[in-house]
Amino acid sequence: MGLFDSLKRGLERSREALNEVFYFGGEVDESFWEDLEDTLVMGDMGGEIAMRVTDDLRETAARKNLKTADQLRGALAERLCEFFVEPESDIFDDTPSCVLFVGINGAGKTTTVGKIASAEAGAGKNVVIGSADTFRAAAIEQLDVWGERAGVPVIKRDRGSDPASVCYDVLDQADKLGSDLVLIDTAGRLHSSPELMRELAKVVKVTRKRAESCAAGPMPVHVVLVIDSATGQNGLAQAQEFNEALGLDGIIMTKLDGTAKGGVVIGISDQFHIPVRYIGIGEGIDQLRIFDRREFVNALFGHETK
Repeated sequence: MGLFDSLKRGLERSREALNEVFYFGGEVDESFWEDLEDTLVMGDMGGEIAMRVTDDLRETAARKNLKTADQLRGALAERLCEFFVEPESDIFDDTPSCVLFVGINGAGKTTTVGKIASAEAGAGKNVVIGSADTFRAAAIEQLDVWGERAGVPVIKRDRGSDPASVCYDVLDQADKLGSDLVLIDTAGRLHSSPELMRELAKVVKVTRKRAESCAAGPMPVHVVLVIDSATGQNGLAQAQEFNEALGLDGIIMTKLDGTAKGGVVIGISDQFHIPVRYIGIGEGIDQLRIFDRREFVNALFGHETK
């Protein structure tokens, strides 16, 4: 199965629901617009966006005299593309760069770090992995496996060590090794806990302070939130809390493999103006792919849009 087909499969639930709405005969009536809005809400886009999209499409259809299912589907696809924020730079390619991966437990942070490290090392980057998840022994073991596969050093400390101190040490080692890309895994944090978020803010602050004094010059530090696509609208709450506490530079959506609806990524990008960096559509290394808004919408409708 090709990568685009995997993405289509991941968005199957939302695509089937949308296609049902567009299977209408005769004139477009009020029930069509009601069904469309309901379907967008059920696809995890959120009520506010669903209403706005439906109203915009209704206005476009009247202005351009759009009547057929294909015409309306194409107009909807174009409108959805507009919600996504285009990144100003590639924080993984424009080096030197340090990226901290944050998120709640089970989102897929550790695996995501490993996959990106493998891809970037394979592309010729001098990569270092940092293990600042000092609470979960399995996370350190996972990163060791990924580091060995990719030929990338993994900087770690004993379980229970202070995460901020670990990040400082990671930057120390990266500085000595002349690394141009530093990827740091952090422990899962419950976004609804102010205390845990303050601790994570300290980790980011310490990392940025050390990165300012790298031998080759200041290294930009970026914070990326990893979200399990299946969490639905809860992902919006996660993005809000992490963004307020840390200031996010990107989102990575994982596990978009058939159980998720995918619509929450539109709400996050629109509401917080945060670019989506990667999406995960499977377990393989090549199934964590750079996000392309056009490709995402194409997969949502099952075919390429004009």
